[in-house]
Amino acid sequence: MKLIKSILLASAFLLTGIAHAEKITVAAAADLKFALDEIVVSYKKANPADEIDVIYGSSGKFHTQIQQGAPYDLFFSADIGFPRELASKGLGASPVTPYAVGRIVLWSQSVDASKMTLDSLIDAKISRIAIANPKHAPYGKRAEEALRTTGLWDKVEPKLVYGENIAHTAQFVQTGNAQVGIIALALALSPELASKGGYYLIPDNLHQPLEQGFIITKRAEGNAQAKRFADYMGSKASRSIMTRYGFVLPGESIGK
Repeated sequence: MKLIKSILLASAFLLTGIAHAEKITVAAAADLKFALDEIVVSYKKANPADEIDVIYGSSGKFHTQIQQGAPYDLFFSADIGFPRELASKGLGASPVTPYAVGRIVLWSQSVDASKMTLDSLIDAKISRIAIANPKHAPYGKRAEEALRTTGLWDKVEPKLVYGENIAHTAQFVQTGNAQVGIIALALALSPELASKGGYYLIPDNLHQPLEQGFIITKRAEGNAQAKRFADYMGSKASRSIMTRYGFVLPGESIGK
């Protein structure tokens, strides 16, 4: 009887552990790659039984995929308008939560971008400039806005090469397929890029704010882990990581 009781208790413990162990899939804007990877590691220390898969890409494409039934439990968008639209269509299971404002920079590993401005892009020595595709990537849209505001768009458009998302855009510059790129500050500050080139912070008054937000999707309605991870984004640990990567957090002012 003692053996049977021990087996039953062990089975109950395992079932409890299995019930708690959940897995969620997060669709996240590519600018979050380094920051969110660190946040997931921090989250896992506090919730070791939880599993998280994060897929990075274009906010616009994720927005379309979710409407087509893609199996994402949370959506972190570089443009808060995308999750707001999903919510308006009944495809969300939570309020849309602002999590940051992003910044755009000129970045290069072949020239010293810290000594550049947007006007530098018309230099004949610069023949290829990478930006994210403005049609579906918020960072690309803001890059276009900044170039149009300064009257440079028509002058530099023939030089532009377009990345599918902001990480792909940075890759163009890393591989030498573009001499300079307009990328996310969060990527320029990442361990992978910070040691390879300098950057010039583009004034935020040249473009619309890159207000970013996330939503728990309808698919994850009632999913306890999705709620735990969403709540963790507001933790001191998460906020510290986001700040370190140059994101301006809700309630904070944007420095020039």
